[in-house]
Amino acid sequence: MADECFTLPRLAALYDALDPERDDLLPYLALVDELGASQVLDLGCGTGVFALLLAERGVRVLGVDPAAASVAVARRKPGAERVRWLVGDATDLPPLGVDLVTMTANAAQEITGPDHWRAALRGVRDALRPGGHLVFESRVPARRAWESWTRAASHRVSDLPGVGAVEDWVELLDVTGPLVAFRRHYVFAADGQHLTSDSTLRFRERAEVEADLRAAGLEPLGVRDAPDRPGREYVFLARRPADPTP
Repeated sequence: MADECFTLPRLAALYDALDPERDDLLPYLALVDELGASQVLDLGCGTGVFALLLAERGVRVLGVDPAAASVAVARRKPGAERVRWLVGDATDLPPLGVDLVTMTANAAQEITGPDHWRAALRGVRDALRPGGHLVFESRVPARRAWESWTRAASHRVSDLPGVGAVEDWVELLDVTGPLVAFRRHYVFAADGQHLTSDSTLRFRERAEVEADLRAAGLEPLGVRDAPDRPGREYVFLARRPADPTP
């Protein structure tokens, strides 16, 4: 299930305005060039920011997300006709044979259930052509990013065109093993409405992720650093092995 900030139309419409700087996507764009990928599946595409950047560069893109409200935002953007959009997840994809699957931002960590995660990785493998790649990021558990998820550290008021002032902050709810639950708050000055969105992320250790990749038939190729958050995130690169020569 997607979180309310992606599924409620009023909140989905705010997503880009509240997070306009997307330097985190630059390493993914560089990797597309490095691998020479011409067909990409952007899994957990949200409001379509990365998918549209790829389409502008002439890449054939399928953007997939379980939140219909977020995909609706993506479909209204300029250039959206260049992207194929699908409401769904990695377990119900059509046959694809893409060069690269990407899961940017929190997309991988939002798949919290072990069975669902393993099914998602198998779906990714099936979506890739032999020799195709998967790239995604996951925060380093030892850095304990959740310790700064407080109102004091996150509170802000943004004046958004056509919307007015919006107050938002994050509240940490619970930390149980690898699962971290938190709540986002949004207060609209125009009418006083206070909406919340509950999220849970799974913080996986590197060895756990690499074991899950192998179990799904994917070959781990190493871990890179995230330039926008050095030392705080793993950026995993994996590959579907080439089919053996008959």
